[in-house]
Amino acid sequence: MSETPLLEIEDLAVALPTERGPLRAVSGVSLSLAPSRSLGIVGESGSGKTMLARAILRLLPPGARLAGAIRFDGRDLLRLSRRDLRRLRGRELAAVFQDPMTSLNPVLSIGSQIAEALTEHMGLAARAAMARAVALLAEVGIPEPERRAHQFPHQLSGGMRQRVAIAIALSCEPRLLIADEPTTALDVTVQAQILDLLARERQKRHMAMILITHDLGVVAGRTDDVAVMYAGRIVERASTRALFRQMRSPYAEALMAAIPRLDAPPHTRLSAIAGSPPDPTRPTPGCPFSPRCRYARERCRSEAPPLSADSRDHHYACWFPLPDRSRAEV
Repeated sequence: MSETPLLEIEDLAVALPTERGPLRAVSGVSLSLAPSRSLGIVGESGSGKTMLARAILRLLPPGARLAGAIRFDGRDLLRLSRRDLRRLRGRELAAVFQDPMTSLNPVLSIGSQIAEALTEHMGLAARAAMARAVALLAEVGIPEPERRAHQFPHQLSGGMRQRVAIAIALSCEPRLLIADEPTTALDVTVQAQILDLLARERQKRHMAMILITHDLGVVAGRTDDVAVMYAGRIVERASTRALFRQMRSPYAEALMAAIPRLDAPPHTRLSAIAGSPPDPTRPTPGCPFSPRCRYARERCRSEAPPLSADSRDHHYACWFPLPDRSRAEV
């Protein structure tokens, strides 16, 4: 029997006003996430990943239009008042964004920013909140947490600042954490440390997590399921193991081919996806990926494929999917 979803998204659409007309950032996205499970959302820049995350958090730009449904633990997030949303964010629904310098307050000490969340959502007294803030800094791997708690964001490295952002997000024991490109602008070694920290804390706290990235390699081994987005739509969705065993959509295959390989000979030319993503203010008929797809046929250019599932609950939107070689291995 399947577990009741913690997060349910049904036919979600997000449109932003622009001088050129409505920008369709998200179109017809449906997803669900069970408690304690992790979901990776992967796609190129402009594919709609971040806008989907901000729709869940209700942090969209002024004038944005939302359609569809977003339910968190049975509550309709699109109908909650600002007061109820404020209570929900941080306490049950938390986020880690790309650049911690824009999410951390530059004029408040590290400790006071963590303590503020604990006081607001958990009702802790000032002294207890600061003690808990120091403990959280230690939990996310920051050395000398007592001293660091009195420092300011500009005194910490990028990796340290992101650890602080994670400590703030985890401070109130949320049920769902959304990590939106949490390793942007960090060096490769620090990226791995931050990703491993998120995976470890998720498992320890039995917390659900959405990990948003442009790199398929990031979600391998760190998420239970993967959704691949292109042009505001989901083009493939499956368990992480099933997706990496056999990708069915040409776009997921192209993303995979673009990952540098450690076993490749020196000076090997990196694979790139030819062409550019479609203009989201100018919808065109057919599959949005067809102008860049080497497998595209006439039907692809005139009819948009629906997201359908095979017998293994592997969803993909493609009229001519890649052959399922994994079926022959079973």
